[in-house]
Amino acid sequence: MKVLVIGAGGREHVLAFKLKQSPLINEIHVIPGNGAMKNIATVHTDIDEANHEKIVDFAKTQNVSWVIIGPEQPLTEGLTDKLQTENIKVFGPNEAAAQIEGSKLFAKQLMEKYDIPTAAYKETNNKTDALAYIDTCEFPIVLKKDGLAAGKGVIIANNIDEAREGIDILYSEENGTVVFEQFLEGEEFSLMTFVNQDYAVPFDCIAQDHKRAFDNDEGPNTGGMGAYCPVPHIDKGMIERTNKEIAQPIAQAMAKEGYSFFGVLYIGAIITKDGPKVIEFNARFGDPEAQVLLTRMESDLMQHILDLEAKQPIQFKWKKDAVVGVMLASKGYPGTYNKGEVVSGFTLDGRYFVSGLNKVDQHYVTSGGRVILALGEGSDISEAKANAYEAVDQIQSNALFYRSDISDKAIKQK
Repeated sequence: MKVLVIGAGGREHVLAFKLKQSPLINEIHVIPGNGAMKNIATVHTDIDEANHEKIVDFAKTQNVSWVIIGPEQPLTEGLTDKLQTENIKVFGPNEAAAQIEGSKLFAKQLMEKYDIPTAAYKETNNKTDALAYIDTCEFPIVLKKDGLAAGKGVIIANNIDEAREGIDILYSEENGTVVFEQFLEGEEFSLMTFVNQDYAVPFDCIAQDHKRAFDNDEGPNTGGMGAYCPVPHIDKGMIERTNKEIAQPIAQAMAKEGYSFFGVLYIGAIITKDGPKVIEFNARFGDPEAQVLLTRMESDLMQHILDLEAKQPIQFKWKKDAVVGVMLASKGYPGTYNKGEVVSGFTLDGRYFVSGLNKVDQHYVTSGGRVILALGEGSDISEAKANAYEAVDQIQSNALFYRSDISDKAIKQK
């Protein structure tokens, strides 16, 4: 079987790494990929991720069996639809179904219609209405720009001054939809769910992400500064409840509304006093949750995709060890940062997954905000964390920063 992975980041790096282990696959290509993937796949950095025509042409001429789309942008821009028009199999929802991530308002309206637990919300379409709304709302309040924001379009305002500042940021360029959400108190977790229309199979291992830039959950929201799995202090009963109250109903709701979702649905959930509620949906694997979950997964990812296609039972198998991943990011991220800084000291044997590095001559240099994820495995979270930070210490660069408290929530709960 010949497989094509779309994307260039750490999520796509681990997807290619995991798929390489499958006996069902004999050839892996990545578009555009990055230099760190060259030992596990044929990388086509000359083809742009946004060039759908070239991607479709490549998949056709190369007789690709499956295309696996990693990032959200190609999904919301309809790459799946174009590939399926040419009878090419795709793991990743079509443009209409990808609205579940592409539009916060779409997701909220769907959850409201089908009584799926989430925060109360209000949408505004211009700055004037937004400023009027915050004169009447309760604080804290969460502001979300409708559309894709790479994990950074969320502002938590604790008072009216912070809300005004948030509105200035989200309406800085033009009018558009901003969704205001009730702030939910509780512990967050990430549940990946395989979905084929009304058939949904949640992973029986969850992960926990760390969105804020700095220790103790301080600083601005990012695309994710680290993750770990399993999450030992969240019991199976809560996972089962999330499946029953969120995963199954949202799959059935999308199918009933005529949205053709085939792929993985990321459920960003929070445990409130009233039970689990949805913070957000993504129409693809989370990053960096994918890196820790697929590292821990022993079973064959490609076999799972085939079983999902056939609506057959999916039997997950996991390593006994826990996995902790620490993201190293460019100083200044998620704001402005330098590119072209040399990074060395890491290996490409599954202990590191690259998000934002390019190979120039014989050196790797930074090309993005989040740069590289260092992984550690261990018999428990504490040991996995120690091994992850040992991997961090191997990396040589003066241009990167990282959090020092990834997975501490689980360790403190022991």
